[in-house]
Amino acid sequence: MPPRAYGGTERVVYELVAELVRRGHDVTTFASGDSEVPGTHVETVPRALWPSGFDGDASGWFVSTIQGVLARAADFDIVHSHLEWYSPLLAGLGATVGVPVVSTFHGRLDQPWAGGVLAAAPGRYVAISRAQAAAHPRFDWAGVVHNGLRLEDAPFGSAPGDSLCFVGRVGPEKGILDAIAIAQAAGRPLRIAAKVGTMPAEHAYHDDVFLPALRKAGARVEFLGELEDRERDALFADSYATLMPGSWPEPFGLVAIESLACGTPILARPSGALPEIVRDGVDGFLAADVERLAAAVDRVGELDRAAIRASVVDRFSSARMADGYEAIYAGLIPSASEPRAQRVAAATNGDRATG
Repeated sequence: MPPRAYGGTERVVYELVAELVRRGHDVTTFASGDSEVPGTHVETVPRALWPSGFDGDASGWFVSTIQGVLARAADFDIVHSHLEWYSPLLAGLGATVGVPVVSTFHGRLDQPWAGGVLAAAPGRYVAISRAQAAAHPRFDWAGVVHNGLRLEDAPFGSAPGDSLCFVGRVGPEKGILDAIAIAQAAGRPLRIAAKVGTMPAEHAYHDDVFLPALRKAGARVEFLGELEDRERDALFADSYATLMPGSWPEPFGLVAIESLACGTPILARPSGALPEIVRDGVDGFLAADVERLAAAVDRVGELDRAAIRASVVDRFSSARMADGYEAIYAGLIPSASEPRAQRVAAATNGDRATG
């Protein structure tokens, strides 16, 4: 952290850590050894796995991370987990050693087993959008905290080019082929900046589906590969609009706020949390199919790019995100009259848990 290219969760966690440290909190971050984070850094693995091309079973690294957190439980007022479905395990073990655990889910929650896991786990859970939380409407969520980033330094494209862009990952759920179809129907060039995953199914989709479509589309569709932060932001700022035509239920949509911070409108299906970010007719246009999204391209020039930027910088700042989490932390941290080490010792009968 922060990620040098693709990595939405890592970017959000970095921004939260940085903002909490700016506010004077003592923060310990468990992350790969090549991370650069403020506060205290505990190495979980020498180098980040995904950027290194790792495509094996990472479960052992999750377990060793949980063990490392529990070994230091007496040091913490609260633990904030971003380990997805390993978080309930950490929450259960945290309860046995007297440290409260709050967990944020960054992925999909509409799994057939998810409700039972959430109901049985003792921790408190945070959703990153109302749409994500709606997968389990009867669950007692600790809160909904929209993701936030430091967006004020994003380049502003006051005079963009005529190209559309697609930023994300090469996968069917992201609607990358629909993005090509929208650009072609609108008569606009398209630039694609996307990561190719390391899993066999992802490689197969890239090789057998995406590349043939790219070759068929011709020179007006350019594949840029995976871009680093500055290059990606420059692409947003120079683009007429950003396409997000995926039909899967986006838990949030960082690409949307990063594009809007550059003043670049969004054309998207109203999937998942995107209607919570993109105000239809203000920040871009939402439509359910390729034809209507292509028709909306000609209306993008009506939108106020400066107002789009100003709004998203306020609505989805890292400061607002930290405000939300601070409020949740305050409700979970036990009374200061009982020292941390004393709580942990009492919960474990004097033995520090290591998992």
